Amino acid sequence: MQRQCLLVIFCLFAKMVVLLMLPLICFLLSCGALLRWNEVRYRKKALPPGTMGWPLFGETTEFLKQGPSFMKNQRVRYGSLFKSHILGCPTMVCMDAELNRFILMNEGKGFLPGYPQSMLDILGRSNIASVHGELHKTMRGAMLGLVSPLMIRDQLLPKIDEFMRSYIDNWGGRVIDIQEKTKEMALLSALKQIASIETGPVTEALKSEIFKLVLGTLSLPINIPGTNYHQGFKARKKLVGMLRCLIEERRASECSHSDMLDSLLRMDGSSKVKLDDEQIIDLIIALVYSGYETVSTTSMMAVKYLHDHPRVLEGLRKEHFEIRKGKLREDAIDWNDYKSMKLTRAVILETLRMATVVNGVLRKTTQDVKLKGFTIPKGWRIYVYTREINYDPDVYQEPLTFNPWRWLDRNLESHQHFMLFGGGGRMCPGKELGTAEITTFLHYFVTRYRWEEVGGDEIVRFPRVQAPNGLHIRVWDD
Repeated sequence: MQRQCLLVIFCLFAKMVVLLMLPLICFLLSCGALLRWNEVRYRKKALPPGTMGWPLFGETTEFLKQGPSFMKNQRVRYGSLFKSHILGCPTMVCMDAELNRFILMNEGKGFLPGYPQSMLDILGRSNIASVHGELHKTMRGAMLGLVSPLMIRDQLLPKIDEFMRSYIDNWGGRVIDIQEKTKEMALLSALKQIASIETGPVTEALKSEIFKLVLGTLSLPINIPGTNYHQGFKARKKLVGMLRCLIEERRASECSHSDMLDSLLRMDGSSKVKLDDEQIIDLIIALVYSGYETVSTTSMMAVKYLHDHPRVLEGLRKEHFEIRKGKLREDAIDWNDYKSMKLTRAVILETLRMATVVNGVLRKTTQDVKLKGFTIPKGWRIYVYTREINYDPDVYQEPLTFNPWRWLDRNLESHQHFMLFGGGGRMCPGKELGTAEITTFLHYFVTRYRWEEVGGDEIVRFPRVQAPNGLHIRVWDD
């Protein structure tokens, strides 16, 4: 009798386990079926090898979380060309230096800008990074006119100099988050150059929305409250509204502001370049976005690398104190001073290389394209992943060593695989302006202050270079 009772209890227990496990088993089987279905869906003989992950989501989570490790692991398994599905798009990842150069230098031969949907939606359809053909020529011409060396020399550098001296004036004797400061610095400097916007309520409103916009550009385009995409899309709408009001005020005013916005609004039917209001707004957003992220991150990481490499810092200080000879504290630096800062430029380039502020660029195929025996279908994205070139020992001797002098000893900027600012007809038009901003910041920072890190803050290098908890330094007057 006792044995029968135990048997009944065991049977009931077994049924309960089966009933409890059944949903889990079904879930696992469904997951397996979905993964299998997605792999079969993209299985064509001519496609590169690789995995596609989940339907819709693909391998975006692994890509964003693991970053370079994910890329290296896939490269070990499949080679320098492999397929994936990231940021909502079937994508071929290219880590071949020669092929990357070919793709960047041959826009029009089946390749167009192919930025993810989130970036297109948030930066605008007339964003210079996504348009092509005549519109791209028009917008690039407008942007180059705003940031040409002549404009930097005569108009922008004096504004940058005045702003930087004022912005860092009271840092001595404080512990500051240099990440927060360089973000704010890059944004305020851009707003001053573009629309003569000074610190105040308008700046604070714009700053809040721009921070949200930046986060949303690299996300899955899922418009659900709480997601980065949703926040970024809302931020764009608010920014567009604020910029429309600003444009209307400028048109109604008879005052001249001698800034980028004035230059854009002065273009009339007789100009070679003519943009409508929507294109002007998207151009302004692109100027703020690109300058903000690159300038702020490179400035922060330059401070980090200089702190960690005292010999480089002393060489930089020597260069800048030589320039200060014969100048009063309130005297500005001019174009000749800027062009003489050879080691400073080298420090900036080495920072861009070591920190890998830009991991790569995206292109989209306009037709089936054959690359190294593989066929990339029309409509696919190609991720021109340039990060690994930065650490290629065939290009950079001892690539993991922070050595700015390498840029002085060899003309690496003319190297065929130099891609720190992109390549081909899409080379970053604002690279010289960004370099001038970082150079001016470093000039005043290293000639006025000494600093040390406090707290041992962590640096994350993918998908963006950032310090999740800030990068704190103690600053004192020199």
